Amino acid sequence: MKKIAQVTYQRNLRTAAVHLASNNEIITDAPTDNNGKGEAFSPTDLVATALASCMITILGIRADKLEVDITGTTASITKIMASDPRRIAEVQVTITMPDQAYDTKSKKVLEAAARTCPVALSLNAELIQTVNFIWN
Repeated sequence: MKKIAQVTYQRNLRTAAVHLASNNEIITDAPTDNNGKGEAFSPTDLVATALASCMITILGIRADKLEVDITGTTASITKIMASDPRRIAEVQVTITMPDQAYDTKSKKVLEAAARTCPVALSLNAELIQTVNFIWN
C-alpha cells in the first residue's frame, strides 16, 4: 500500500492536504453552517466534487475507447446535507456534454460508465446520487 496524502490541521477549522506524488495542495475549511469560514472547499464538498470528477474521468476513458472526443465536458455539483447525524444526504451532478452528434449506443455506454465510476460505487448506499446528462 502506498501513502497518497498528508493532511495537516492549520487552525480555525482549516486543513492543508498535500498529494505526496505531485506536491499539489488542497485547502479545506469548515463550511459557514458548521462553524467555519467557508473560504475553501469543505471536506464534504470534496466528496461531492470527487464524485463528479471521477465520473468525468471514467467518461474520458470510455470515450477514448469509443473514439469520441468529450473535451469540454463539464459537471455542476449540488450537495444536500442532512442532520442528526450530519452527513451528505444527496449529491446532484449535471453533466453537460460538448455539442456534437452522439449515437444512442454511445450515450448509453457513457452514461452507464459515469454512474458506475469507482467513487460512485464506494459511497454509502443511503447517499442519493442524482445524475443528469445534457446532450447538446
